[in-house]
Parts: sequence; structure tokens; C-alpha cells
Amino acid sequence: MSLAKFEEIIRYIEDLAESGKLRPGSRLPSIRSLAEQYSCSLNTVIKAYNELEFSHKIYAVNKSGYYLVEDFPFKRQRDSSVPLYDFLSAGPDKHAMPYLDYKHCMNQAIDRYKEDMFTYSELLGLLSLRRELARQLRDLQVFTIPERIAVTTGSQQALHILIRLPFPNGKKVICTEQPTHPSFIESLRGQPSVGIEVGRDGLDLERLETIFKQNDIKFFYVVSRFHNPTGHSYTNEEKKKIVELAETYDVYIVEDDYMGDLDPDLKQDPMFAYQPNGRVIYTKSFSKTLLPGLRLGLAVLPVELIEGFTRAKFASDVHTPVITQGALEIYLKNGMFAAHIEKIRKLYQKKGVLLREAYHTFMPEGTFFTCPTSGFYSTVRLPSHVKADRLIERLGNRNVLAQSTESMYLTDMKRDDELRLSVSHVEENMIRDGIEVMGQTIRELVAEREKGLIWK
Repeated sequence: MSLAKFEEIIRYIEDLAESGKLRPGSRLPSIRSLAEQYSCSLNTVIKAYNELEFSHKIYAVNKSGYYLVEDFPFKRQRDSSVPLYDFLSAGPDKHAMPYLDYKHCMNQAIDRYKEDMFTYSELLGLLSLRRELARQLRDLQVFTIPERIAVTTGSQQALHILIRLPFPNGKKVICTEQPTHPSFIESLRGQPSVGIEVGRDGLDLERLETIFKQNDIKFFYVVSRFHNPTGHSYTNEEKKKIVELAETYDVYIVEDDYMGDLDPDLKQDPMFAYQPNGRVIYTKSFSKTLLPGLRLGLAVLPVELIEGFTRAKFASDVHTPVITQGALEIYLKNGMFAAHIEKIRKLYQKKGVLLREAYHTFMPEGTFFTCPTSGFYSTVRLPSHVKADRLIERLGNRNVLAQSTESMYLTDMKRDDELRLSVSHVEENMIRDGIEVMGQTIRELVAEREKGLIWK
């Protein structure tokens, strides 16, 4: 039985992803180009993309296009008796996700908010949810009022809006950590921007001050805890200093704390705690700690940005789905979220320990790696002349999946010798073996280079 056109397009995109020709975070072919390729209408391609988006395999960026998500399920044909070391997938550990609990909350939300399904909700989110979020945020040392909280379709929507929204300081340039996650890089396209490297020890604060002083910086985008992709977390002292620099040079901070719930050190504060009145804009998502398909996030906005942000959000999606908001409200109120966070906090902390031990045991001399306190993200910078793409190809033949950080850099700062690893989908008892294979493969490439067998 032949496939319908939209099904052929879905199969085509899946094949591109599974073969590695389309990488996580990369832009999909345009709707118009696929319509021409398959001799079909634009609506047929849109239907295919809607199906892929509904199954959480791709995501849309307003006025930019569609992109492959980071945790697309790679399903290459392989010997099932050989273990797969998936350091590529970046979604939450699927064994730790609260599917049944959240299903109950969704059913309750449908009953509670069934009348609201026929109308649009408040532009900035259900007030009852924002009140609950304000209570929950206190545990993270984020003290604010519900009226300053905007519920968004994932934190990426908030970031995309903030990039384009005029700020009271009248400045235009956005400063971002380098590397950073691909979706933020995509949102920066066409916008004036400057990067600052996040090394193994974090930022060079003197360099940051120079950037603030010499450039027309609108805001500094920073992932304050468990940075994507390095896994780096700032100390309280570093956070205070960054906030002080921002105040001195009239720079806003957009603090992305989407994995702050995983921090085992409850004495660590977000930057927002040091300047809660508007200098620091706090954003958060529930995708990495709860369910990726939930697509709910929030932003704590300064009063002077609320009106403009509201208009921009209305232009983007009118409102965030009521049932999704209602389910999260119920999940937070009944204590399920707190219990879930306690569980996965221990899980990722243990994976982080195993990852660090494996790095120290198996990585060859000349390889530099970050050592996060939580086992979600880390980066590996390869020895001289070893290229990430070549290593990834050879690792793939040995059932080890990894990702280059190339798409996570601004154009003028790109690297081709660095990997991002996530152990969220790797079983604890497989972390050591996977890193051992990686270390052995790096040694092989170094030896081949020294013998003149590869690369001129």
C-alpha cells in the first residue's frame, strides 16, 4: 500500500535524522522546497510538519522555520545484542518521567477547565497557575508576584521574544555565553551579538567587563546552573559579580535557570536573588525536568517590559493552552513535582559522579573535559588535529552516539574539535564502558594523525 504524500515527507525527514544527515538543532527543509520536491501543496507539507511536531520530533521557531529537536529517537538498524551508548539524546531520563502522575493531572485539568477550552485564556497565563508558580519559585530564592510572571510555550518562546523586544536601556547588542544551546543561536540570527567563552573554570569576568564597557549590550544571556552544553554552574560569588557588572554598565541579564531544580546544593542562589527588581530577567522551563512535550516555561519580567512582552506573545501564539497550564498547576499544588524533583536530582547527581570518574580513567592526554556536578551535560575538547565530525562518524560505527558543539557557537567563534555529551539517556552501568570506547577511539585518531594516515 503506497504512502500518502504527507507520510512520504514524514518518512523522508525521519530518514534524514536517523542517518545523521540532519543533526539535532539543525533547520529542516523549507515548506516551499519540499512542496516542489514532492509535487504537492504547501498544506500537505504543513500537515507532515504538524505531525512531526505533535510527536515532539521537530519544533517551530516563529518566522524562522522548523528544527530537529535534540532528543530525536535515533533508530538506526543495528545488532540489538550490541549495547547502544546514547550520549546524544538530551531529553530527560525516560525511566524517571512521571507519565502516570501527569496523566491524572491532565484528566483533572480537563474536568476543571472544560468550560475554558472554548475561550482564550489570559495572555500571560492562568492567574491561578501564576500564583502557584510564585509559591514554587520561592524554594529557588526567586521572590516575585504573580503579576510579573509570564507563562510561555517553553522558555525558548520567552527568549525569542526578549531578543526582539526593545529594552529600556535602548541598546541593541546581545551578549551570550559560548557555546550555548542551538535554539538560542537560531533565535539570534540577524541580531547583533557578541560571545564570551565558557571555559572549564567558567567565564573570564575581566573579559566580560570589557565586553560590557566596549559594546552596546542590551542583555547578557546566561545559563546560571548546569549550562548547556558544558554543564558549568556559577558560584554565588561569581553571580554577584556578574550582577554588579550589569548594574555598572546598564546591562540587563536574562538568566535561564531551566535546570536549577536539579541543584543538590540548596545554598546556591540564582542571579535573580541578587537583583530581583528588574535588572535580572529570570526564565525557566519544565521540559528537561518534567516532560519534554509539556512545552511550558515562564519568565519573571521587570514591570517596564510587561506590556511590550504581552503584545509580542499575543502576536506569537495568542495564548498558551489552558489544559496544559491547568495540569501543571495541579501537579505543582499536590506535591507531585517536589517528589519528582527529589528523585531525579539524586539520579543525575549519581550519573555526574560516574561520568567524571570515567573521564579521569579513560580520556587520553590532551583531551579537556568539563566535570559537572549533575550528569546531564558536559563537553569534551579533543586533542590537537582531531576533528569532532570524524570522531563522531567512527564512534557511530561502534554504537556510541555523540554530538558536535559546532551548531552551538556564533559564526565567528565556531569550533570543530568539541563534543557535547549528555548522559540523561545512558544507563548508569553503561557510562563507564561508553567513555572507555570514546577514549580508545580518540587515541586511535591521534595515532593515525601522528603516522600521517589522516589529514594533510
